[in-house]
Amino acid sequence: MDFNFRTSANTDWPTWKNYLKQAVEFAEELGISRDKIQTLAYQVGDLLAQNVTPANPEQQALKELWQVADQSERQTLARLMTKLVNQ
Repeated sequence: MDFNFRTSANTDWPTWKNYLKQAVEFAEELGISRDKIQTLAYQVGDLLAQNVTPANPEQQALKELWQVADQSERQTLARLMTKLVNQ
């Protein structure tokens, strides 16, 4: 599976969510715990917020929320995104 964040992050919302879902499923297949996946989601969220221009309004909203959030709120956003893509 190709995990190119810059390419995969700059797409429409449904495709981006599907990409995230595949990444979470891949991590689960590797035996990575849910807590560790959420920690990784936090790190990826931080990386994306700092380095990737949002490609759609949903990503823009997430970036703005990330920028105003404190660490605890960012962890919540990461958990929520993980939960969202696992539906």
